[in-house]
Amino acid sequence: MRKLRARWSVLADRIDAGTPADRDRAVDALRAFAILGVVLGHWLVTALTTADGGLGNTSPLAHLPWLAPVSWMFQTLAVFFLVGGHVAARGHSSARERGVPYGVWVGQRLSRLFRPVAAVLALWTVTAAGMLLGGAEPGTVQTLVKLVLSPLWFLLVFTVLTAATPLVARIGPLWPLAVVAGVDVWRFGFGGPEWIGWVNVAAGWLVPYTLGAAWSRGAFARRAPAALLLGAGAAATVGLVLWGGYPASMVGVPGAPISNLNPPTLAAVSFGLAQCGLALLLRGPLERAMRRPRAWAKVALMNLSAMTIFLWHQTSMMAVTALGLLAPVDLPGLHTVPDSPQWIAARLLWLPVFAAALGVCWAAFRTYEQGGRPKRGGSSRTVAASRPAAGSPPAPAAEITHA
Repeated sequence: MRKLRARWSVLADRIDAGTPADRDRAVDALRAFAILGVVLGHWLVTALTTADGGLGNTSPLAHLPWLAPVSWMFQTLAVFFLVGGHVAARGHSSARERGVPYGVWVGQRLSRLFRPVAAVLALWTVTAAGMLLGGAEPGTVQTLVKLVLSPLWFLLVFTVLTAATPLVARIGPLWPLAVVAGVDVWRFGFGGPEWIGWVNVAAGWLVPYTLGAAWSRGAFARRAPAALLLGAGAAATVGLVLWGGYPASMVGVPGAPISNLNPPTLAAVSFGLAQCGLALLLRGPLERAMRRPRAWAKVALMNLSAMTIFLWHQTSMMAVTALGLLAPVDLPGLHTVPDSPQWIAARLLWLPVFAAALGVCWAAFRTYEQGGRPKRGGSSRTVAASRPAAGSPPAPAAEITHA
């Protein structure tokens, strides 16, 4: 254990020394926390239970509605888009100053997204086909594939917004916010068609994205605008939940008549505004915390594999759940119905197992994100990571030397 700590200390010092002095470490820290929020949120609110000989998807939020505040801590997508808009707008401005063509700039940013996605799709195409040919219940296969593919909508929206950065970077957040509000009034107040809600998939996430672009232009140099975002967003969210009829949960709940996330509602967007305000207020403390080599090394390494973690965390959970089916009884917190505090306690014990499975996935597939296995030379190697691909979830724009 002492040797491991010593090696980690050496590695952390080398990562810290290999990071450019002008690196905005707070941005990477915000992205890392957002990734952890998504991963832990999915692991805590997604339950695969045995039913009719197969696996069905449910959520503790459907059985224990008093857990809704938990979703407030783990629904961190607004921070992804905030950081993404900030990094993309700043990167496009820099590329334009250096004379880099738009096609080259956007191609470099999006390539990091598509390589690891292709690996996930290829593996699950083979897996799903093998399960069906092996006699698995079609409902079970559908449930598993849906859980794997559902996070990809985020990448699709993110890709579109990134490609449109030159057009949307200077749009104020009030315009897309007004669209979200108008859609909700039409949809819920005047009985408009359900499909109109999908307009908010673009408009809703454009709000934090444009806030990030404004951040890159210095709009939040002072703390007052961020504090206003936090206060106004929180007040609006509380009002919409208490008196506007919106669900308290900020993630989707199986069987619920309305979801705040699918598609985004005004409550989800106002909650995102509060999150963005809090994130912007935390920049100073995070920057100071990231000056510690050990803290920064963890954040930097997570950013190097952010896409891998994001894409494979559901697969790791499902792999553990599937292996658990070999047990003679349903395992508490894994296959049982999430309808009691005991399930929550048992689920927490499974989190390290999910993390270990994710570590296996990371070891197997991280090279797809990093563009191939780096060459070894001597006792160390240097991974030259590009600027964050569309801002989220990317790798640090730094040369990080590993032991």
